[in-house]
Amino acid sequence: MDMTITVTPELGTIGIWRHYSGIPPELAHTIEGAGYGAIWLGGSPPANLASAEEVLDATESIVVATGIVNIWSADAPEVAESFHRIEKKHPGRFLLGVGAGHPEATQEYKKPYEALVDYLDALDEGGVPIGRRVLAALGPKVLKLSADRTAGAHPYLTTPEHTAEARAILGPDKVLAPEHKVVLDTDPKRARDIGRPPVNNPYLHLRNYTNNLERLGYSKEEIGDGGSDRLIDALVAHGNAAAIAQRLGQHIDAGASHVIVHALPDQADPSEVYREIAAAFL
Repeated sequence: MDMTITVTPELGTIGIWRHYSGIPPELAHTIEGAGYGAIWLGGSPPANLASAEEVLDATESIVVATGIVNIWSADAPEVAESFHRIEKKHPGRFLLGVGAGHPEATQEYKKPYEALVDYLDALDEGGVPIGRRVLAALGPKVLKLSADRTAGAHPYLTTPEHTAEARAILGPDKVLAPEHKVVLDTDPKRARDIGRPPVNNPYLHLRNYTNNLERLGYSKEEIGDGGSDRLIDALVAHGNAAAIAQRLGQHIDAGASHVIVHALPDQADPSEVYREIAAAFL
């Protein structure tokens, strides 16, 4: 099979990120109706990709992407079979995001770069086209791999400054879809109190994220002890919808092709947040 022939789905400029278990049909309808171009399913969806298929079944045209399938827990041949099942049922609407997670998550985490290469080789063998997959990528080496072997990159927990660096590595034509957390609240202290816990636990204790933040200029002191206000403000946009839209737009200005809204707190119904931000951004 020619791995270059399948066109990458059109994601639009804005999408949402939510755990794969938290997208009931009515919420999927709300997201699609608000004008978002993609729903990204986080939390390491299983290799059967049933959660993606369910969201696709419940919607009409929005793209569904995984953010991300974990290479250590999802067998590549099974993922490839699942991809083809979904593609047959919903042609052109699914984007496979894969990644190596982080070393603290599994005892089997060894040589993640080589494991990613092997996984992409297995997806090639399974007929998953280059244009229908992206990599979770933070550092330069994996960003380069994203450019060489996939449609692009899906960075998580980053800033517009990282987006600019990633675009320089990816080149002008690849997908660059960073996730950004948001709290729709105009009280800065209250917004930080909501945003800090999900940033601190687990991400400020995982070295792939902390190394990336240090590369971006944040000190160990700022990263430690729950994250400084400056760091939390950089990673969690807050304020009214217009202020949040402006922050998200900085990713687009820095070179993102698509920016992904992650509404906090995760346990709350995000419907109104999604509506207000889309109205301000689109």
